Amino acid sequence: MQFPLSRDAVSRFDYLDEAGSTNDVLVGHATGANAADWPHLSTVVTDNQTRGRGRLGRTWLAPTGKSLAISVLLRPLVGTGTGEGTPLPVDRFGWFPLLAGAAMTIAVRAEVEASLLAGAPSAGTSAAGPDDGEQPAHEVTLKWPNDVLIDGYKVSGILSELLPDTRGLVIGTGLNLSLDEHDLPTLTSTSLLLVTGRAPQADAVLARYLIELSRLTADFLTANGDPVASGLLGTVTALCGTLGSKVRVQLPGGDDLVGVAIALDESGRLIVENQATGEPQAVAAGDVTHLRY
Repeated sequence: MQFPLSRDAVSRFDYLDEAGSTNDVLVGHATGANAADWPHLSTVVTDNQTRGRGRLGRTWLAPTGKSLAISVLLRPLVGTGTGEGTPLPVDRFGWFPLLAGAAMTIAVRAEVEASLLAGAPSAGTSAAGPDDGEQPAHEVTLKWPNDVLIDGYKVSGILSELLPDTRGLVIGTGLNLSLDEHDLPTLTSTSLLLVTGRAPQADAVLARYLIELSRLTADFLTANGDPVASGLLGTVTALCGTLGSKVRVQLPGGDDLVGVAIALDESGRLIVENQATGEPQAVAAGDVTHLRY
């Protein structure tokens, strides 16, 4: 695979026929003897990842050729957004999973909208749509902290890993391209093919993600890692379907927090109005379930 659009979007682009984990590959390059050859925004991609992993120790599995595993190296330096300046404080790194989630949400939304404009039939619908000749709209949203959902079903997930020297990180993303209903890893998963009714152009979707990731990162770094001044907080808030939803958060200690997600704070934490106490509670990490009752 050549990926000409994606190659033009980043500083270095390596496509692998197979990888155990693209995150492991890129972390190895970024910390190895030839680390200088792997600059900010270096990217490793495969459509055959054999040992993918997600958050909380979960695995990310998909048949060969039907999904992408994407890892991007960030060496964040503040002040210019161009790779020059001073290192971003590590306490601001928590924004990068949300930033990457926003970039993928924008890319997936663009692909879904393009398919509707092209007249491709959505899964379960005729080409003419239900009644009025129009294709049904689909809701593409970011689920805090870093899943992308289409109509409530997961199409992409993100796992970020800090480099050992804490001066950079690798953002790993899995994207379901053309899985059919028999390939899906869970009952709450979907793919671009299932939603749009057409096989997506992998290079176009990936390039859009990398362009948005680069743009959002540059804005964030130019604003010295300020999520408000850079517009990042506003962008993520606008895309986040978790906000306004009733949620159950399984906290790291094992307790559950049930309530309504009402906002994100300037650290990227989810603010949940506790159902039991009525008090707002900030959540920095946890497994979130959107409740539908």
